[in-house]
Amino acid sequence: QVQLVESGGGLVQAGGSLSVSCAASGGTFSRWILGWFRQAPGKDREFVAAISWTGVSTVYAESVKGRFTISRDNAKNTVNLQMNSLKPEDTAVYYCAADRDLRSSPGTIESLYDYWGQGTQVTVSS
Repeated sequence: QVQLVESGGGLVQAGGSLSVSCAASGGTFSRWILGWFRQAPGKDREFVAAISWTGVSTVYAESVKGRFTISRDNAKNTVNLQMNSLKPEDTAVYYCAADRDLRSSPGTIESLYDYWGQGTQVTVSS
């Protein structure tokens, strides 16, 4: 049974940095595309970043480009999202997701992802 477990959320001041991680178990992690999505209160869940199974290809939402960095460690079955220059509008529950299909590049659409974590709260104070 596949499990994705996020960790590392918390409270940070605007302009600060935070890192969230996701640990996977129960599947062929090294072949998955991995993504991060977020959902702010009262809003739909939105795409944040994704990384190919090789780690070579990444894609970011325009709102986080240049501030967030996604990375993965296939030996440890983990994916990380480093968030810098955080803004109050980055406040959300952050979800890790995995796409088990062997696509050539990461997707940004929720329906492409097969497995989801339970989410971790990130709060940025102004």
